[in-house]
Amino acid sequence: MPRALTVPVAALLLTWAAAATAQVQATGDYLSRMDEDQDGRVSLAEYQNWMSYAFEHMDRNGDGILSADELPGGRGEPVSLDEHRTKLARTFLRQDQDKDGFLDARELAAPPL
Repeated sequence: MPRALTVPVAALLLTWAAAATAQVQATGDYLSRMDEDQDGRVSLAEYQNWMSYAFEHMDRNGDGILSADELPGGRGEPVSLDEHRTKLARTFLRQDQDKDGFLDARELAAPPL
């Protein structure tokens, strides 16, 4: 079974996600891009979908697992999309400061605790 997401892989995935959003100029713009149903807030699923951009592009064979040959440097422990989404859920929960199950623009702008 694949092991937990390693720090270098996590950093790379976040870098890819940041590159995907390079044109975003303000937190409100960032929220509107993540907010699939345009209700003014970001749900866990919306957050995971947006932040999985890098994973999906690295997963060249589309099997839901980043194997060694798909990881930077062509080596490392495999990482599953499920593991990646679980890590994103933990980050989301830390950012959801008011614990309402959604992120607003203020919470999105704040670094995870």
